[in-house]
Amino acid sequence: MTCQLTADCLSEIFEYLEEDKFTLHSCLLVNRLWCTISVRVLWRNIWNFKHPCRRRSLRVASSIISTLFACLPNESKELLFENNICILPPTSRPPLFNYAAFCKIISTHKINEMIFSILSDKTSFYNSFSADKSGLVTTEIIKLLTSQIYSLKKLDCYRFDCDYINFSFNNSPGIRDLLELGCLSTLPSNFFYQLSQVCHNLQSIAIIINNNYVSNGLKELISLQNNLKNIALSTFDNNLADIIPTLIKHSNSITKLRLYNSDEDNLPLSFIGIFSNLQEIILSFPNVLELFENFEFEDFTREFIDFKNLQYANFPKLQTLKIPFHCPKVKYVIKFLENNGKNLKKLYISRSNRDLSLSIANLCPNITSLYVIFKNNELDILKTIFINCQHLESIKILCGVKHLNKKKVLETVANYSPNKFCELKIYSSSYSCVSSKDLESFFINWKNRISKKLLKLIMITGDYFSCLNLENMKIVKKYENLGIIKFETKSYYEEEEEEKLHYSHF
Repeated sequence: MTCQLTADCLSEIFEYLEEDKFTLHSCLLVNRLWCTISVRVLWRNIWNFKHPCRRRSLRVASSIISTLFACLPNESKELLFENNICILPPTSRPPLFNYAAFCKIISTHKINEMIFSILSDKTSFYNSFSADKSGLVTTEIIKLLTSQIYSLKKLDCYRFDCDYINFSFNNSPGIRDLLELGCLSTLPSNFFYQLSQVCHNLQSIAIIINNNYVSNGLKELISLQNNLKNIALSTFDNNLADIIPTLIKHSNSITKLRLYNSDEDNLPLSFIGIFSNLQEIILSFPNVLELFENFEFEDFTREFIDFKNLQYANFPKLQTLKIPFHCPKVKYVIKFLENNGKNLKKLYISRSNRDLSLSIANLCPNITSLYVIFKNNELDILKTIFINCQHLESIKILCGVKHLNKKKVLETVANYSPNKFCELKIYSSSYSCVSSKDLESFFINWKNRISKKLLKLIMITGDYFSCLNLENMKIVKKYENLGIIKFETKSYYEEEEEEKLHYSHF
């Protein structure tokens, strides 16, 4: 007798597959029940799909946009047809579902990118194609979404040409449930005033501050929030003065703060100390790293990250500190860790030196996840961190000519990592291959540890095959089958994209 899974059971399974868009799409094809349940999860954030093959991505984008095009009201279709825009629906039959109603997220820039890529790829549209036509289709689809979504959770309006979209929330039943907003500071005030009328429970706001301008409508929207928790600010002109007074009103409720500055000038950070309940601080200043990437850490004579005053701040609830690009002066960071290191769980610093690494070992006993750069003569510091930080579960280590040797890292991990340790990421800065003998020796040592935790081993390289000769793959497969390890390879690009999700809201 065939055993059928109940709808509730299927629903719970599909929830776990939310990020796996391609598997969810396959579930649509099993039977009517699977289709009815999985389609709601698939379309919740339909814009969040990735595929390394451009043609496959284009086909997926075309399928999404053509499905939504089929759901447009007749007046929208007629308007687009009058402008010589016609996107064929997936089938000649009416849509099976009101797909727009399943969406929980609207992303204007992703929608526009999809439409632009689809229309520009079609030879029949190429000669007459323009960005205006792409914008027109985007506007009509967003109108459809805002009118049909009954519970909108996230709205992203990052495009610099978003002002062509005539946002109207009068007919938007789901806008009251909005929890996350991403926007430009230069969007028309009317956009923010409309949101201010109904949205008072935003928990997360990410803002790109453009042209050194923050509209009064945006300031009012921020002021009216009841429980604002997360703030992400990106500035291109090194100026936050216009928005800081508005944010300070929420200094007790904000727990996550992310700053991104693309200007090489110094960005004042002393205001951060006012937010005493912060649990997460992320400071991203990539242009500084690009300007000085050939300098050693100690060579910086100019202070590009204003950490001097922040070093004395106390954040009793701080658990995550990430500085993914240029790091402030070592003495300031060490002082900061003296005040705040005890409660830190995650620490990500892309540049380091011996004193800073040792301070992590001595001042951050409860750390669970760590990325810090060791030089090739600092293996002893890695050992000290493993011995002192007994809660450590995950570490990412840069290996290469100027950095630690892979073989020595594997030996140190096997012999000194704490019992809770279960994830090792090795980021290869140069071509090098672990010998089969050394790799198997590491797996045997890991198997014989008192703690029997499965180890997730991730190799991050510029070339998928630089650490995967045939003999190594046989060894990896053997110990995967024994349940000793779980092995994974990533490209530099994949790792960087994944990290961006953690240190950027933009």
